[in-house]
Amino acid sequence: MITSEPVILNLKTVDLSDEQFYQLCQVNQNWQLEQTAKGELVIMPPVGGVSGNREADLNADLVIWNRQTQLGRVFSSSTIFRLPNGGNRSPDAAWVTNERWESLTPEEQEKFPPLCPDFVIELRSRTDSLTQLQEKMQEYLNSGLRLGWLINPQAQQVEIYLPNQTVEIVQLPATLSGEDVLPGFVLNLPVF
Repeated sequence: MITSEPVILNLKTVDLSDEQFYQLCQVNQNWQLEQTAKGELVIMPPVGGVSGNREADLNADLVIWNRQTQLGRVFSSSTIFRLPNGGNRSPDAAWVTNERWESLTPEEQEKFPPLCPDFVIELRSRTDSLTQLQEKMQEYLNSGLRLGWLINPQAQQVEIYLPNQTVEIVQLPATLSGEDVLPGFVLNLPVF
């Protein structure tokens, strides 16, 4: 069965270890897998051309800024982070400070890094559930996220996530600031 929506399997009583989840992903490399903090296994469908292009543009802007500042490391949507709360998540774009990245062992860097990124972008595709993406953003916040943007082209808005603050909603077009997390980073988002 081919679907354009994520398939969610309840694995609450299976209790996969970090190594077992890593091995599951390795033997199923044609599937993009995530695991929620609630123990659900999420099988993500591939994105289409429009979302893939938007995601590439966002990563390019982040990479260009990071090459100029050399303050951290940028990660694509293929990277799974082992969050402190138990989830294994892949943001569409992510950034981690050099200090936090270099504190990991070579094995931790090679596998699924056991940390929450300092900054994430989630880009809602046409088939993504907004509620599920909002829950994912809360998982990041609960795990130590310092700044997150949930870009929602369908509603022409961006949700800005900061610790201990109410989610701010900004209408597109918008100019977003990396604040003190990504000093000097500015992202100009058009109407999609």
